[in-house]
Amino acid sequence: MAAGHSGRADTADFVGQLGFDGFWYEGEHGPATWDAIGDVSRACEIWNMAMMYRVRTLEPSLVARALTLGAHGIVVPQVQTADQASELVRAAKFAPLGSRGVSRGRRSYGAQDFFDRENENTVLVVQLEDPLALSNIDEITSVPGVDVVFVAPNDLAQAMGHQGNPGHPEVAGAIDRALEQIADNGVAAGTLCMPGRVDHFVSLGARFLYTSYDNWLVEGAKNFHAELDRAVVPRGSRETAPA
Repeated sequence: MAAGHSGRADTADFVGQLGFDGFWYEGEHGPATWDAIGDVSRACEIWNMAMMYRVRTLEPSLVARALTLGAHGIVVPQVQTADQASELVRAAKFAPLGSRGVSRGRRSYGAQDFFDRENENTVLVVQLEDPLALSNIDEITSVPGVDVVFVAPNDLAQAMGHQGNPGHPEVAGAIDRALEQIADNGVAAGTLCMPGRVDHFVSLGARFLYTSYDNWLVEGAKNFHAELDRAVVPRGSRETAPA
């Protein structure tokens, strides 16, 4: 699952060639706009990627609107209880699985089985961001319709008194235990995955890995500048050719 500073359709189209399963469209902290959801989700479909839209809060109208406009899945931050997870399912699924308002949206055109396909294919992700949420993992993972339970390291670090330090042993240990518990309960576990951490999180059972392409830009820029530094020849260091 790739994400970064730009949520434009052109960016999704570019990322698609890199083989990712999903593209994270940021509506909680980022500049996502409603009118762009259709274009971004269509760009994702070209490459068989899911466009995951993170809403700013668990509000049924926000969930339904994003799905109607073309989002393939919903990410909800700050989920603490099974009741909240159930509220997401109700908001995102049509009857009989939920109570999503009936508005067909662009993927319904000419599709007689639209409602069943939406119920089957919409991906629902809940984010756990504090110790209370972690204490309720068993109840949250038992909610039918929740596809991914995601442990958010930066918010968890803040909630545990280690602001800005998700690598603190207390926080890192809590993340690892939570991922194992989620996976053991038969639900896809997810978290933020920095470069070099794939093997670690996969070994714990994580299957939904969020990474930022901003990391690639930074690393690429550093490597390019290093090449420039090696290539620059100080002025006057070369001998002047004889006339």
